[in-house]
Amino acid sequence: MTATLIAHGRVIDGTGAAPRHESVLIDGERIVATGAAADAGAAGRADLRRIDATGLTVMPGLIDGHCHISFDEPNSNDELFFHRRHGLAAIVAAQNARKVLQAGVTGIQDADSIFEIGIDLRDAIEAGIVPGPRIASGAYALWTSVGGTAGRLIPDRGVMGYGKVVSGPGEIVGEVRRQIKNGADWIKVHVTGLVPRHPLRGEVKSWTRDELKLVCDTAHELGIPVVGHVRGADSIIDCVAAGMDLILHATLMDEPALEAIVRSKTPLMPVFTFQANLADYGAAIGADPMVREMFRREIADSAQMIRRAYDAGVPLLSGSESGFSITPYGDWHYRELEVYVRDLGLTPLQAIQCATQANAFALRLPGQVGEIVAGRLADVLVIDGDPTRDITVLGDRTRLRHVLLGGREVDLTPAPPRGDPPGWRVSTYGARLGREVAGGRAAAPHAATPIHEP
Repeated sequence: MTATLIAHGRVIDGTGAAPRHESVLIDGERIVATGAAADAGAAGRADLRRIDATGLTVMPGLIDGHCHISFDEPNSNDELFFHRRHGLAAIVAAQNARKVLQAGVTGIQDADSIFEIGIDLRDAIEAGIVPGPRIASGAYALWTSVGGTAGRLIPDRGVMGYGKVVSGPGEIVGEVRRQIKNGADWIKVHVTGLVPRHPLRGEVKSWTRDELKLVCDTAHELGIPVVGHVRGADSIIDCVAAGMDLILHATLMDEPALEAIVRSKTPLMPVFTFQANLADYGAAIGADPMVREMFRREIADSAQMIRRAYDAGVPLLSGSESGFSITPYGDWHYRELEVYVRDLGLTPLQAIQCATQANAFALRLPGQVGEIVAGRLADVLVIDGDPTRDITVLGDRTRLRHVLLGGREVDLTPAPPRGDPPGWRVSTYGARLGREVAGGRAAAPHAATPIHEP
């Protein structure tokens, strides 16, 4: 592989340090020098490729710590659970992985996937069969029969969509071991879920502390970390006590929960992008105003606690929840950083650190990616713009001049527009057509048109 010198750019190294105007030398898959050492190392080399980054920003590739690469942007759990097919889902996921990479995202954590295809996609990318970002993949999320965020769509036992219901110690241990045997990088647990008519607000705890500890102990004995979908103070405390390695969402934290997080330094990944998109843009897609307000409040009510945890030294990671219709691939991977700046009060450099150096933990590659530092893997972006002044430039794909993954240039040519396979989406007759919508008059059907009941 030819060596590459990225010369005279504004370098954001991902560590939180102030930008420096300097060069970066890449040889093979790694960064070998920065600054004066890079210029000296490049001098006289005949095999050198030069990228003039004068006036441009050079920074680590973004890492999205919460990306559902196998979902293909469903607009409901019904669509996700009942309108996907195994082989086709894998083929579509490969195209979506390329789209994510072309947006400047050089690594993702995909902790749960339909049909467990995230593991196979990861292996195909690593083997050079299809292009895509680095992936740290889980298998099925673990549910109890109480369910998760899909409510009553989750069965009392067995597999549905991206999750598997487990009951009792034997099933818990057996499923964790099975997933690890098949190549899971993470074990994911839906610690909280929605229960219809439950008197408590929001999601409720669906695992006991002993069950969570059994998951963590079993996974840790085999060298695999555990990540939990968690909302609610009591569940956060249980996850810390159980030894969970990463907590997603972590909203509705109280003082005892904050104390537990600070004491353990358990990394947090709030994943606010989905909520922020609905709150800010939901009106444009006809979202229920009550739902928009609920998600706006989730951010507002939790931002202070999460900022306090961050200020106390708790690692703050970044994830976008990309993969749903409200968070399509390639569009919103930067958005969590915008929320961190706007709602948590982080500086742009602090927010970038969350999505680069800190997020290397989500990839299980700390000290290997997420930094423009000698010895690191050369996952690098060259951007026309200064994200320290305007973090949203990271979401403008027209500003991307170069994306390098392991020192190799990524082809940024957009894929041609695609359609949807038959039965891939939930069909709809449109909004409810009551007589009041039709002005009190029911139109007579066309005589030659048969009427079919749904």
